[in-house]
Amino acid sequence: MVDGTEFEVERHEIPGAPHIETWGIEGPPAFCVLTAMLDAFGPRPDLVVSGSNIGTNCGRGVLQSGTVGGAMIAQNFGLSALAISQVYDGGPVLWETSGAVTVAAVDWLLHAPRKTVLNINVPNLPVAELAGVRWARLAAFGSSNTAVVGEAPGRMTIKVTPREVQLKPDTDTHQVDEGFVTVTGLVGFRHEGDASPDAAAAMGSALGTD
Repeated sequence: MVDGTEFEVERHEIPGAPHIETWGIEGPPAFCVLTAMLDAFGPRPDLVVSGSNIGTNCGRGVLQSGTVGGAMIAQNFGLSALAISQVYDGGPVLWETSGAVTVAAVDWLLHAPRKTVLNINVPNLPVAELAGVRWARLAAFGSSNTAVVGEAPGRMTIKVTPREVQLKPDTDTHQVDEGFVTVTGLVGFRHEGDASPDAAAAMGSALGTD
């Protein structure tokens, strides 16, 4: 983004809740949260809910997740946040399930320490059929495998298939596959202090600045 870049903003109305000020913004979740942090729509929010996303954000896949990115931007500004995603299995998405989970999570998050971020993944099941809610660590992999399967001039084809690998029972990918809502706490980037000083010294030597 460069200075003076314009983007579209549109006012919306939530059915049954016209008193809630609602906006649609042309951009990914992290950018939407950033605009709110810059006071574009009045006072900053008390917390951020990012999602619900269609499709899970499990394992190392959180690194590519716009939904999780929105929550992490909130943490960077000192707020607590929730990233919530729901399994997509090819059938109708039961949004009322992730809605109910979100309400329960927000009730807890309002009393949590500042800058708490939860990544939650929800099976595509009615609430009454959920196996339960469990804490889970990030899996080594997400629930799907992504591959480039074809290329043409100016075009690329991506194929997403289920990942056939046995994961540890306490991981988010495994547990959501078993019908559990998974809850994982996330923290932002932290510096690594062992190797980077050597990298800086080597770069300085190569540039002749030492």
